[in-house]
Amino acid sequence: MSSNDLEDTRKELDKEFEQFRKRIGKLHDKLEKLEKMGPTDDIYDEFSEFEDIVKEIRTGGLIGSGLKGHREAREKYM
Repeated sequence: MSSNDLEDTRKELDKEFEQFRKRIGKLHDKLEKLEKMGPTDDIYDEFSEFEDIVKEIRTGGLIGSGLKGHREAREKYM
């Protein structure tokens, strides 16, 4: 692998990781909201949204490849 290829591969890995970091921030926000909920709050719907965020991180949602993209970029780089 040439140094340009290695540099491009590293950029792709960094891009995939940044997407993960952005999405995990949404997960932290939702978890914080869940932790503050009380017995009369609709925990079911809020937790369903939490699960949707986890799925988005794993699969990438409508755009992107989620953690699969990171795994592939990491394997290529390593």
